[in-house]
Amino acid sequence: MKTFRLLPLTLAIGTALALPAHAQSLQELYEAARGYDAAYQSAKSQYDANLARADQATAGLLPSVNLSAGATTNRIDYQEPAGTPSRSFDNQNATLSATQPLYRSANYATYEQGRKQVELAQAQLQAAEQDLIVRVSQAYFDVLAAQDTLTFVQAQKTAVAEQLASAKRNFEVGTATITDTREAQARYDLVIAQEIAADNDLRVKKLALNQLVGKTDTAPYPLASGAALPPLLPEDVNAWIQQALDQHPSIRQARLGLEVAELETDKAKAGHKPTLDLTASYGWNRNINGNALVASTSTYNVASVGVQFNMPLFAGFATQNRVKETVSLEEKARSDLDNAQRTVSQATRSAYFGVVSGLGQVKALEAAEASSQSALDANKLGYQVGVRINIDVLNSQSQLYQTKRDLAKARYDVLVGGLKLRQANGSLKTDDLQTVNALLVPPTAPAGGTPAPAMAPTTTAPASPVAPAQPR
Repeated sequence: MKTFRLLPLTLAIGTALALPAHAQSLQELYEAARGYDAAYQSAKSQYDANLARADQATAGLLPSVNLSAGATTNRIDYQEPAGTPSRSFDNQNATLSATQPLYRSANYATYEQGRKQVELAQAQLQAAEQDLIVRVSQAYFDVLAAQDTLTFVQAQKTAVAEQLASAKRNFEVGTATITDTREAQARYDLVIAQEIAADNDLRVKKLALNQLVGKTDTAPYPLASGAALPPLLPEDVNAWIQQALDQHPSIRQARLGLEVAELETDKAKAGHKPTLDLTASYGWNRNINGNALVASTSTYNVASVGVQFNMPLFAGFATQNRVKETVSLEEKARSDLDNAQRTVSQATRSAYFGVVSGLGQVKALEAAEASSQSALDANKLGYQVGVRINIDVLNSQSQLYQTKRDLAKARYDVLVGGLKLRQANGSLKTDDLQTVNALLVPPTAPAGGTPAPAMAPTTTAPASPVAPAQPR
């Protein structure tokens, strides 16, 4: 009984000794991952490349200017009339020319595509940021869950060791059979194996988090004791789905892809349309020692301004077939948009009910924890007075610590599930980490019950029916 009374203190001391000197919050580790994670850096580089590619589309509407220059040396050897002396002459020239498109339907469609590419790049980068938030959060809470598992297994080992010692003492004085000792020994050996597995799992989870954030000594802040989990607001799955249809990056990418495909059809149809350009040039030419006909040096300049009209008449049916191709690709893009909307709706629905189920599971496990503790206390008392046997106490201990592990993991799953829900409906932002980060405390800080902000999606459009997360 004394061991059980000292157990909370033992756990607190063990946890404090196990923590490194400097722990990190979820926000800190996410910022570290932004500057280190290869997948996110790749997405960011792709974003920059897409912006540069989009700017290239503007070139079709701007003038093009060219400068050319040349110099030649010539020699004439006369065969007839006889006696005419041979001579050499040089030519130097330079030309500056410019062309300004006045009407080119294909170039304007390309320009519009470039503007869509900018929006597409932003949606792709947003998706990468959301993915990084979820990956860091998942790895963060995986470490916390592994730490809790190891801590609870070690606490169970201490309790089973005390029960084993008690069984041995009772056997020595003749108040218990050898069966109690053997049962306690078997349970102790099993807990030792569980401790080894839990310790290895913690090492693996820490390595995964270290690799993600680029550190070698990650130590996540633990969840505050008694922290209230954020409620799910609004309590209407349709509101979450509607917001997903309005702003999810995947749907935005598919919608922009359809608009780009429609512009590609316009470009193909432009193959039947004329083009009109404004042209201008200025040339300088100098003949030294004349030319083939005249022997005197001459210099002259030529300037010209005009318009150039071009009307395509027949291209071997290439334009017609190109139009057919782009129309088919346009239909494909429309189908891709439908598929993206259905996929996002299903993912949002699943994530929503996953969080609802998780919150219910947490409440049930909290009740189960209290019941398991009462059952353990009753079995220990019954064992002392002889109405319960040793295996009853051991089973009660296992049930209690298993419930504690399940409860801790369920709480972490709800927090990560809330972030995944926002990712599923496209509203996840870096600021959402602050809601979760507020529930974490440094290892040296006093842990107290912390009210949590509501688990609501972040709204980017005023017309959305879903309200942003607000502190409760």
